[in-house]
Parts: sequence; C-alpha cells; structure tokens
Amino acid sequence: MTDTHLPQPGFGTSGHEGETCTKSVIEALEMGYRHVDTAQMYDNEREVGRALEQADVDRDDVFLATKVHPSNLAYDDVLETTEESLERLGVDAVDLLYVHWPIDAYDAEETLPAFDEVRDRGLTRNVAVSNFTVDLLEEAVDILESPIAVHQIELHPRLQQDELVSVGLEHDIETVAYCPIAQGDVLEMGTLQEIADDHDATPVQIALAWHYEREGVVPIPKATGDHIGENYDALEIDLSEDERERIDDLDRGERLIDPDDAAWNR
Repeated sequence: MTDTHLPQPGFGTSGHEGETCTKSVIEALEMGYRHVDTAQMYDNEREVGRALEQADVDRDDVFLATKVHPSNLAYDDVLETTEESLERLGVDAVDLLYVHWPIDAYDAEETLPAFDEVRDRGLTRNVAVSNFTVDLLEEAVDILESPIAVHQIELHPRLQQDELVSVGLEHDIETVAYCPIAQGDVLEMGTLQEIADDHDATPVQIALAWHYEREGVVPIPKATGDHIGENYDALEIDLSEDERERIDDLDRGERLIDPDDAAWNR
C-alpha cells in the first residue's frame, strides 16, 4: 500500500529544452502546479532543476518525478544514473522514480530490486513504472518490495486504457496520463468542441477536465505560454454525466506512441 497521492495536474516536460524549459516550469509552479515530470531520456533534468531553484515555491511543496532511461536499467546502472539525475536536478531525492520503458536493459528480476535499493537509500521516496502491460505490471507488483505508487501510460480520449487503470486501482496504483490531449488531436474531435462550446472552454480544457474527473488518473500535459494557464484552469470545469459518457464513447484504442519494441508489441 502507498499513501502517495499525486498533485493534480502534473506538468509534463517531454520536448522542453533549454531556457524555455526552465521558464515554463517556473511559470507552472508559480501558477499552482505542484507535480513536475521529467526523465533522463528528455535531457532536461538540469533545466528542471534550475526552475526548482528559481521558482518562488518551496521544494518540499513540489512532487518531483524522473525516469530511468531504458539503457540504464541494469542493477548498478540504476543506482549510478539515479544519483546522476539527482545531481542534475539539484536535489537530495526525488519523490517518484520510474522505470521508463520495460525494454532494452530491463530485466524484472534485476531491475526492480535496484529500485527497491534506491528507495532504501533515500534517493527516491516512491517507485513507479511506465509503459507496462497488465502482465508486466502484475509481475512488478509481485517482485518489488516497495509499493508501486504510479503507472504512467499514454492515455487520452482515443486511448482510454480502462483495463490498466482498473488494475492500477486494484493495487492502489495511480495512473499518470501522458499525451493527455493526444498531441493536440483533441482539437479535431467534434464531440469535444461541442461540449467546449457549452462551457465557454476549449476542446483541450474539456479533455483535461475529463481526465481530472476520472478516478485514479492524473494527466501531465506539457505546455508553454498561455497554454500553461489554460490547462490549469480546466480544473474548474465540471462535466455532466452525459458529457463524460459522450467522451467515453470516443475510445478507439488509437496509440500515438507505439515503438516496435514496446511491451504490447512483443
């Protein structure tokens, strides 16, 4: 069991680079976001760390997550590269450390005990996984001594992942949704536009409001400029049961992130 509850919403940083990354994270934190998501793969941990240092927000109030690169998932590499991530971020510990993808150097019997070890050493307060299948998630639950706090997956109105969300809830695992607005494709969904018109909102805000109201799900939209506030303001939107059902009907099982070596393709 874990009593960790992620702040809603998260702020995603995939694709953010340089000063734009730092500026956007600072703006998000000072607007009210309290959950920041980065990764070794994103090559921006240092920029995120600068934002944490410069923002007028106490570090203890920020839930900070990073992820171990698939090539770094051998036991010793997990330990070494986690310490390197902390150095780049300028922190003593992260709040959440993920297995980013169960590919490449991932071996459940070797990788997962390393995550127990980094937690035991106090380098992370919680462990997590990302891009797992149901079978791999169940296996990880069995192997890890630490509770899995979070499972991060692609999730949006066209890919609703009901089974993985349900399995997560059974194990007290929260689901973090990446690509929560389907890389902007929600702008082309007529149903979302119709609902948005009724709320004087945007289709993006309606998609995020749907996420926010879904049990056990925390989206991590990435944004710059005015979109940072737009995403945050979606917290104020209350969808009716009929509106939620209309969005539920948009599910098509359509992936946007689908590498050949992903676990679901093996």
